[in-house]
Amino acid sequence: MASSSCCCSSCGCFKSSSSITGLSFVLLVSLLLVSASPVFSSSTNSTTFRPGEELHKLRRIKAYLKRLNKPSLKTIQSPDGDVIDCVPSHLQPAFDHPKLKGQKPLDPPERPKGAAFSNPTDESFQQWRSSGESCPEGTVPIRRTTETDVLRASSIKRFGRKPIRRDSSSGGHEHAVGYVMGDQYYGAKASLNVWAPKVTTPSEFSLSQIWVISGSFGNDLNTIEAGWQVSPELYGDDSPRFFTYWTTDAYQATGCYNLLCSGFVQTNSKIAIGAAISPTSAYTGGQFDISLLVWKDPNHGHWWLQFGSGLLVGYWPSFLFSHLANHASMVQFGGEIVNTRPDGFHTSTQMGSGHFAGQGFAKASYFRNLQVVDWDNNLIPVPGLRVLADHPNCYDIRGGASGGWGNYFYYGGPGRNVRCP
Repeated sequence: MASSSCCCSSCGCFKSSSSITGLSFVLLVSLLLVSASPVFSSSTNSTTFRPGEELHKLRRIKAYLKRLNKPSLKTIQSPDGDVIDCVPSHLQPAFDHPKLKGQKPLDPPERPKGAAFSNPTDESFQQWRSSGESCPEGTVPIRRTTETDVLRASSIKRFGRKPIRRDSSSGGHEHAVGYVMGDQYYGAKASLNVWAPKVTTPSEFSLSQIWVISGSFGNDLNTIEAGWQVSPELYGDDSPRFFTYWTTDAYQATGCYNLLCSGFVQTNSKIAIGAAISPTSAYTGGQFDISLLVWKDPNHGHWWLQFGSGLLVGYWPSFLFSHLANHASMVQFGGEIVNTRPDGFHTSTQMGSGHFAGQGFAKASYFRNLQVVDWDNNLIPVPGLRVLADHPNCYDIRGGASGGWGNYFYYGGPGRNVRCP
């Protein structure tokens, strides 16, 4: 499989309509019934239901979805319930950006020296391709966003964005990562195995990814991120999904997941960002891993993303960034979860496989063959890798090096346990 590496021996339907969707219809009928009856209120602290406000919210969501979900040439129903729209590449959300209007995706750049390359096959690692359906050339597959997706978010404005800042002292974000810093980096590459960790509440998530970072951890933080994640709030299920993210102001007002804002330009017709990954790794069983490469095009300065050994997914235009317009000053690999438990007990949301690093291969999650891209567009082994787990009794990490795996580490954990109450 050109788009992934498999260490094992074998590796609902939503109908669109210009009319009101089922969800809208139910809500509108309820609102009309309420508005036909007297609205009760009192001087006490009881809440008055205001159908006008709900109708306004629904209209805003419908207008938002109309802007986000672009006209497609073909629609594919995925077995997992996703709807994939094959959108002409020049009409994808990225080209709503004022600096990209009227343009088309760029041609592939020069790959880093030392990066293995093979012609990608038509094999798929995502469920929407399992039936043999594909998007035609000249289009990009985009997971359709529904009213239900938006209603799960705290607001339309925050939909598709990380809800809180990334630092682990704020909002319960916890990490187990390997990292390098203090130099100039122009990309990063790694292979990581895919799991389906348990996430205990919809407002939490569990992810494994590469971070390319520049700027301080204040309001000017720039990041580029890619990996897999389980996020019930964003996707409505517990499947691990391929994702991207970017921000230029520490997750406050810029950037988003996947293609949920104008930014990332997709160039590939075979990968749907935000779609579920299949198969996944099994405890004491077969291990399924994916390879990701992020690098800065030395000629035009854009940051490109490659999946496997040949599939170019797309790029983040350099003008999106301030610090990352030049280079990265830090690269991280590893896992992150959000702990939102308000009662003082730690969440049971799992990171990686849900097992600690010491359990090793086929039990713990791993990153292997960690590399960075240097100033001359060379892919080189990570120099001086450091590892850090900010809550080691809940999630930990252990690094190493070998001939076959290069620099690697195991990481993850179950969350709440006897040492992490």
